[in-house]
Amino acid sequence: MYEPIRTKSVHTPAQADVPHRSREEELDIRLAGHLTALLTVTDELRALTPGAELDAAAQELAEQAARLRGGTAPLRAAPSAREADDAHLAALHQRAHTLAGMALVVATAREDETATALAASCLDRHAAALGLTESA
Repeated sequence: MYEPIRTKSVHTPAQADVPHRSREEELDIRLAGHLTALLTVTDELRALTPGAELDAAAQELAEQAARLRGGTAPLRAAPSAREADDAHLAALHQRAHTLAGMALVVATAREDETATALAASCLDRHAAALGLTESA
């Protein structure tokens, strides 16, 4: 009455020979991405408001991102040629604050004390610049 199915069902999972990454490798990739994005915003802030504190933060961010990427230095974008108006600086600090928060979450999940401390200091620095803390 019914003819047997001769082909594989579309509901059968495919057996791919694709290498899978471990949770630790995925967290490394994600943290490196957040730190690289934070480095990009930091470079933009450095171009608009130069200072030794931002220079040191950028250097540390680059070192940590390179460590997580197996020694490969992160790509760095050239800062835009904008003037430093208050709204743009506030938007950059808000973006940096968000990225530092995401990096802090991933670094905590990775149990990486160095990256956690770096992300926390960046988070505090940008929160202060936004007036979100009492030390502003």
